[in-house]
Amino acid sequence: MALFGLFGSRRHERAGFALYTHSVQAARDPQYFQRLGVPDTLDGRFDLVGLFAALLIHRLRALPAPGAALAQAVFDAMFADMDFSLREIGVGEMSVGKKMREMWEAFHGRAMAYESPLASHDAPALAEALGRNVWRGAPPEGAALALARAALAQDRALAGQDLPAFLRGQAHFLPASAALAAMTQGVAA
Repeated sequence: MALFGLFGSRRHERAGFALYTHSVQAARDPQYFQRLGVPDTLDGRFDLVGLFAALLIHRLRALPAPGAALAQAVFDAMFADMDFSLREIGVGEMSVGKKMREMWEAFHGRAMAYESPLASHDAPALAEALGRNVWRGAPPEGAALALARAALAQDRALAGQDLPAFLRGQAHFLPASAALAAMTQGVAA
């Protein structure tokens, strides 16, 4: 019986890693850092990866089964990657657990703060949460609202994608230039 439980928990692992990889690639687009002044630091990169992973998880959780299981697989992939990254940058074995807990709490808090504005397509509320988290309360003028509108454009793009594609590990985020163009044209309001 335990063998079947273990198999079930890993059923969507490959797709989860592939989907998480798509969110990381989208979050690393230099335009978010250059045009919006997102800090190009470990914290700034973590915040953007967390935003894109939260967007993906938000979409997956809205789908019928096994959407929630696939969302969990994306979350698991994210934190497996974070664990690996901490070890790669030389965080000592004794500190990894504490750092992972801090990162989990940070991600969870951010994802919860983004959930309601995403569900209601509320760009100003999302901008407030992003300004507090991404720029630690001091975003450049207009940057938080621009990122919020771009995130809502990404959310709409993900909403048009179906469960079979996600199960194959396929997720298509807008290029940053398209998401930022949508926000400047008011499309993502």
